Amino acid sequence: MSTKVFDPTSEQFTSIVESPDRLTSLEGATIGLLDISKPRGDVFLDTLESLLSEKGAIPKRYIKPTFTKPAPVDLRHQIATQCDAVIEALAD
Repeated sequence: MSTKVFDPTSEQFTSIVESPDRLTSLEGATIGLLDISKPRGDVFLDTLESLLSEKGAIPKRYIKPTFTKPAPVDLRHQIATQCDAVIEALAD
């Protein structure tokens, strides 16, 4: 059985995007924690930040101005240049 994954964004222009290499360890890795500004997302990220720190990761917190729009380009660039991986918090 095969699984199809659909991108919910515009399909007018399709391109193949290769997945980045997975982290081999959390030890010393900088993990971005992106709060998209939905209610209680910060509660989830607080717990996740503690768990990641216990595993030797270096969590960095970021927040979107609003969940209704994509993250601003400068915020995305900041995360991409400062982090080895990112976790986005969705909550309600």
